[in-house]
Amino acid sequence: MARLQRQLERWDEAYYRDGKSLVSDADYDTLLQRLKSWQGCFVPARPAYDSQLPASGRVAHPVAHTGVKKVRDKLALAYWMQDRRDLWVQPKIDGVAVTLVYEAGKLAALISRGDGLHGESWLAKAPYIPAIPLKIESDAPQVVLQGELFLKMTDHQQWRDGGKNARAQVAGALMSQNPVPLLADIGLFIWGWPDGPAAMTDRLRQLAGWGLGLAQMWSQPVRDEEEVAVWRDRWFNAPLPFATDGVVVHQTTRPAGQSWMPGEGDWAVAWKFEPPDVTSEVRSVDFTTGRTGNITVVLTLQPVALDDKIVRRVNIGSLRRWRTWDVIAGDQVAISLAGQGIPRLERVIWRVAKRDYPQPPDAESFTPLSCLSVTPACRQQLLARLSWLSQKSVLDIAGAQRSTWLRLLENRAMSHLFSWLTLTPEQIAQSPGISPTRAQQLWHRFNLTRQQPLRRWIGALGIPLPRRALNALPDKSWDDVQQRDVQQWQALPGVGAILAQRIHAMLQDARIQKLIAFLRQQGIPGGVSAPGADS
Repeated sequence: MARLQRQLERWDEAYYRDGKSLVSDADYDTLLQRLKSWQGCFVPARPAYDSQLPASGRVAHPVAHTGVKKVRDKLALAYWMQDRRDLWVQPKIDGVAVTLVYEAGKLAALISRGDGLHGESWLAKAPYIPAIPLKIESDAPQVVLQGELFLKMTDHQQWRDGGKNARAQVAGALMSQNPVPLLADIGLFIWGWPDGPAAMTDRLRQLAGWGLGLAQMWSQPVRDEEEVAVWRDRWFNAPLPFATDGVVVHQTTRPAGQSWMPGEGDWAVAWKFEPPDVTSEVRSVDFTTGRTGNITVVLTLQPVALDDKIVRRVNIGSLRRWRTWDVIAGDQVAISLAGQGIPRLERVIWRVAKRDYPQPPDAESFTPLSCLSVTPACRQQLLARLSWLSQKSVLDIAGAQRSTWLRLLENRAMSHLFSWLTLTPEQIAQSPGISPTRAQQLWHRFNLTRQQPLRRWIGALGIPLPRRALNALPDKSWDDVQQRDVQQWQALPGVGAILAQRIHAMLQDARIQKLIAFLRQQGIPGGVSAPGADS
């Protein structure tokens, strides 16, 4: 808890003091929620941690910045809206919050948000930002506005372009000691006029008259959460002149500005866009061995919703990549969806202090020639081999899934990759979860493989011949295959010198030769049926 709190404090300091976003909002919110959960369990009497805004600002805000609370989803927004009237939705601009103070119509202060009560004076930068009017037509002794300074963009589409680090660029320009060219590209969106007109339409009209018309252009009245959802979706996909990270729903009525306090504004809520990735906790690190002996690392996750999927596992590739990622059970990770909706590990956002690494399998023990027979250590690779040869492009054993092969292995009815050819329906039915009827169907499918041509059985052995080479192979018997030398293999399309040597060596291996001898005994290939097979 202490370690995580220190990390959050460092991020707060970098963001509020230096204008640097060292972590995404989604990652920060996830870790903040985790810390609060721990504190609620183990030190419930202690106040929960909240973002520590710096108190170093020297200029007091005439009206405090309350901040805006977030709702998690449409249902939470509906609860918030149900007893409120005269509501308006605006895009949530991804920028830097400020206070503008006009005295007798002249800009007298431009104050950073700071801790909501005090901030830094940025007044010296105002003349370099054309979007900020230095004078407004007003007879009021003082006008206090709250808004967002943002980086102006052209046809920015949030779904496509993301945040582009826009907020940090603006903060950096404002905090620089000397004026920088980027100041000319900063816009201003006024979202708060604490003691302005009671009606939202009057507020927006007057702001537009002062040259602050963006709020009028980008504010829409809404009656319920469905209308908010429509605007949220539209602004997420449409070309906009700024980066956004959600929408804000405002209630027109609010208390007088003198009563505003940081963290206490309940007259507006934000509904942020779904992040492009989600965070989850790693439950375990699992190792799987593929049919060729390659070891793959899979993270089992606390289930999370991403888009329209529930993600429980993510494949991170080889042992080498796992060691590079340095991820174990207990770590917090960010997951996204790659092409075709495949979960992908984006980053590790938090690592547990105690690093208990699981012991991976010995990579040297598994090769394209290992696990052709049934042994306890070979269970995964053999299962992968059996599942692969069931495919339509190999032996086409319809209905034989991975779970089917697993049941047969649990029954201890098999001794090697092809021993299912000798099983009887009665032996198959002794496997857990396989009925006599199902056993008869499987036995029939097994025997149909005897009619498959030689090239299919070469593939079933795991010989790495490209499809073009298999289709061009003229051999009709195992003798023809085994008598080929390296040059003859290389003469086939798609087979280079290295692959030809590899194929030749595999066919000379005693384990492969033993399986070929078994297939010869079974009359494979050549359409010779086993005794009792269906005609």
